[in-house]
Amino acid sequence: MPELVVTSASNPRLRSVLALRRRRAREAEGRTVVEGYEELGLALDAGVVPESVLHCPELMLDPDRQSGLVARARDLGASTLRLSRAAFEKVAYREGPDGFLAVVPVAGVALADLDLPADPLVLVCEGIEKPGNLGAMLRTADAAGVAAVVAADPLTDWGNPNVVRSSKGTVFSVPVASAPLEDVLTWLRDNGIRLVATTPDTDDLHTSVDYRGAVAIAVGTEKEGLTRRALGAADVRVRIPMTGTVNSLNAATAAAVVVYEAVRQRSG
Repeated sequence: MPELVVTSASNPRLRSVLALRRRRAREAEGRTVVEGYEELGLALDAGVVPESVLHCPELMLDPDRQSGLVARARDLGASTLRLSRAAFEKVAYREGPDGFLAVVPVAGVALADLDLPADPLVLVCEGIEKPGNLGAMLRTADAAGVAAVVAADPLTDWGNPNVVRSSKGTVFSVPVASAPLEDVLTWLRDNGIRLVATTPDTDDLHTSVDYRGAVAIAVGTEKEGLTRRALGAADVRVRIPMTGTVNSLNAATAAAVVVYEAVRQRSG
């Protein structure tokens, strides 16, 4: 069957893609979008099978070479749709699109379905609202070899296109789950995973505790930090030393600092 070409930005075939900008639609359909050549390539590498791929050679940096990614997705069973520049810019989520957008299943599994290795290192993110922070944490988790990232009482969803974009597609390469905080705490206890909570209100530096064995590092929001319930459930609380005038780091930065201290100890 020849590939369909869409030239009109008002084509009804684009409406279902545009609908995925709404969280309600993503959660109802279990679908989201991944945009960008690099991001789509990483998603395919992680085993994601797109439902459909929308592409625009006019916007690609190197159409002859990059179009191979469209063929790769088609070989996996994805339908493909070639768009004009105007049509693609209508459906794209970011400014300066590069001509690649795919509809894919939303990442994530139930908490109980996370497949953990022995002595896992887990990152728990409580109440994180900004998709950019969640995406940056995923990039850290991917780079550091974190076993799973768990969102406790999340205010955004794994399918948020801005999470997918800011994670550079690593939301598909790192095992992720979300659940209410109480369920997360129960899951940690049941799996024998110690909880290390980050907070400025402790004397213990993040470099002074032992991260070997099964450990979860928990970070909260920049404004409020972790909740009292999360802090109360922690086996140990740690702080990152700060000598400037601000009293908190960006949440993703704080997560990276503590995660890499754990990686340093665990690889020694």
